Amino acid sequence: MKGEHQGTIKILNQPLTSFSDLLSYNGGNGNLIPEFDMSFQFFLSILCILLVLSAAFFGWRYFRLRHRLSWLAKSLRASVYDDLAAGSIPLDDPLLGDLPDAVQAMLDLHLDKLDELGTEHARLAAVLDQMSDGVLIADPDGRIQFANPAAARLFDYGTNSLLYYSVTEVLRHHQLVDAWQRCQQSGHLQTESVELPAQQQYLQLIVNPDRDTPGGSLLLVQDLTRVRRLETVRRDFISNLSHELRTPLASLKALAETLQEGALDDPPAARRFLDRMQTEVDALTQMAAELLELSRIESGQVPLELRSVSPYNLLNSSAERMRLQVERAGLTISIAPEPGLPNVKADASRLEQVLVNLIHNAVKFTSPGGKVCLFAEADNQGFVRFSVRDTGAGIPDDVLPRIFERFYKVDASRTSGGTGLGLSIARHLVAFHGGHIWAESLEGKGSTFSFTVPVVD
Repeated sequence: MKGEHQGTIKILNQPLTSFSDLLSYNGGNGNLIPEFDMSFQFFLSILCILLVLSAAFFGWRYFRLRHRLSWLAKSLRASVYDDLAAGSIPLDDPLLGDLPDAVQAMLDLHLDKLDELGTEHARLAAVLDQMSDGVLIADPDGRIQFANPAAARLFDYGTNSLLYYSVTEVLRHHQLVDAWQRCQQSGHLQTESVELPAQQQYLQLIVNPDRDTPGGSLLLVQDLTRVRRLETVRRDFISNLSHELRTPLASLKALAETLQEGALDDPPAARRFLDRMQTEVDALTQMAAELLELSRIESGQVPLELRSVSPYNLLNSSAERMRLQVERAGLTISIAPEPGLPNVKADASRLEQVLVNLIHNAVKFTSPGGKVCLFAEADNQGFVRFSVRDTGAGIPDDVLPRIFERFYKVDASRTSGGTGLGLSIARHLVAFHGGHIWAESLEGKGSTFSFTVPVVD
């Protein structure tokens, strides 16, 4: 025992220079290594426990982070697809750090862009819906992918949709279809104009390649019917004015040449020629005066003195002014106003001018023995309707819409006299009073010219 104790002491007193010296020692009684093993195993146990706890902690953190990211993704999808308001992403999650802030900023920007696109889309849709020109967009196969309401109206589809119809089915005219096919083949803008007598339309088609869709095309359809009609009116105006001027000027030239060639030496003949020249000059003067008045009326330079006027007084004064001319033509004139008519708001002299013009036309185209009747009646829309009815020759249906044009005359030979400006002046005067004028006629049985004037408030 003593030796063992001494041996132990020697070992403990032996200086150890390294951990390997301790492990390599194999002398003495061998009690040191088991004690070290127990200490090492305890250290390893603590280390394992720490590793397990660390793994568990980081695993819990991982699963929690994954759960929060999944929840963030779900919130983001809800904000985008369900069109939720901005600010739906929670920003106070310390686990995610600055990520929610960045996502919310991107979402706000995305929603702002969507609002801008929505506003622009609504504005563009409103413009296309209100356009009078038809707009069609066709795909490379020639199927309509977009059509505004004007296009459906121009091609007589009413309110029906043109989507997925073929371009050929919609256009239905070989010239328009050819223009679209030329654009498809050449890839360049094509323009075609066509007149449709059955529909009384004049259409212009502009076909442009769709730059965003290869093979697609954009078709713009313009209704030029009104423009064409205005061009016709302009040409007729120039033609009629030239005719109206040429006739009296030619007559004046012939009369002047006759006087120069010796008629001055024959006083009775000279007097007849001078009277005829005076008549032609008066006709030219009247035409110039009516043209000037029409120009002033159309430009709004004729002031109206609107007052409360009795319809009966208007009819009576107009009939009295024309009574002598009516009797000379072998006709009878009468007035038949509806009892209890309200007063109208009008310029009495201007409305009397309208009535006198209508009576004059009735006398001109009514044979002796005929009748001219003036009457007035109230409607339920705050207007009084004045009418002049005759038993004359009537007006053909095909020319009835044009009788209010300048210089237009139903008598193609233009032998009925007058300048052809009276009805045009009447139309503008009635329009300035806030009413409208129209004509109804049965050829061979007579005509009725009517116009409305608002009653006094």
